[in-house]
Amino acid sequence: MASVKEKKNSKATSKNEFSKSTYMTWYESMMMMRKFEEKAGQLYGQQKIKGFCHLYIGQEACVAGAVSALEEGDKYITAYRDHAHPIALGTDPKRIMAELFAKETGTSKGKGGSMHIFDKEHHFYGGHGIVGGQVPLGAGLAFTEKYNNTGKLSITYMGDGAVRQGAFHEALNMAMTMKLPAIFVIENNGYAMGTSVKRTSNVTGLDQLGSAYEMPSESVDGMSVIDVHHAVARAAERARKGDGPTLLEFKTYRYKGHSMSDPAKYRTKEELESYKQRDPIEMVRKDILTMKLATEKELATIDQKIKEEVSLCVKFAEESAYPAPENAYTDVYADPAYPFLED
Repeated sequence: MASVKEKKNSKATSKNEFSKSTYMTWYESMMMMRKFEEKAGQLYGQQKIKGFCHLYIGQEACVAGAVSALEEGDKYITAYRDHAHPIALGTDPKRIMAELFAKETGTSKGKGGSMHIFDKEHHFYGGHGIVGGQVPLGAGLAFTEKYNNTGKLSITYMGDGAVRQGAFHEALNMAMTMKLPAIFVIENNGYAMGTSVKRTSNVTGLDQLGSAYEMPSESVDGMSVIDVHHAVARAAERARKGDGPTLLEFKTYRYKGHSMSDPAKYRTKEELESYKQRDPIEMVRKDILTMKLATEKELATIDQKIKEEVSLCVKFAEESAYPAPENAYTDVYADPAYPFLED
């Protein structure tokens, strides 16, 4: 039996249903993500940031719309393209930049790096480097909320390549069977590293993967923060009522390569430019100006403020110290007296 499809046309809703505050929060949050990561890309080129670095540029609406639709205390978890999520959730961006620099003032005390940003205080549970490894963890977060009867939920992000992992299917099966308050989000940016979705599966509509478990599923325009907000809000309502999980496919696009070492020669310039015409930040900016929620000058002031904040992030990271060598043994096990063999 095919899964129930909750295909609702969120584009038909009035843009005026959202307050000025929501629009301005979307704009400022997404612009901070964008400028932060553009700077991170520059710093990587200067070898101030080392290791792996996966940028979210182009996909900002996927997290901004979710944060506006969910409640304080809901849990977030994602893969290694993880800088934007904590920014949207309120993590101090200086600590995120410090983590990219491998400094002790970072979110993971300089020991996690780009792929392992964590902030439990803001309900962000990583930042995971193993492809698909975060999906069963997200189901586990949802199980905790159900077990403790908190009324909260978990939202788990993954890339389109992760859905080929067995852990994805195991997690969806368990979540549906146990009616967990979970939202599973596939950020389908068209490419698993450098391989297009069309080359890896006969099923290219990834929302269809929920049908095997009769999980309500929906394909969403991930370039529209409004569409993302509505889809997540519908899924959250279902989860909080006790009706179980939802699978959402956010059709989005990354403007950069898979990582900073990827020249992205597998796609055309025309394809990239076609998506830039639907830039999620520019769409919100246009709505703000059309509805006269702010002036060009006011938006320019926000842009300048963000530019200055990013500069302060870099200054903070550069001036912070590296973790001491002996700290390699801390935060590994819950037991602080774990008997490491250090010789």
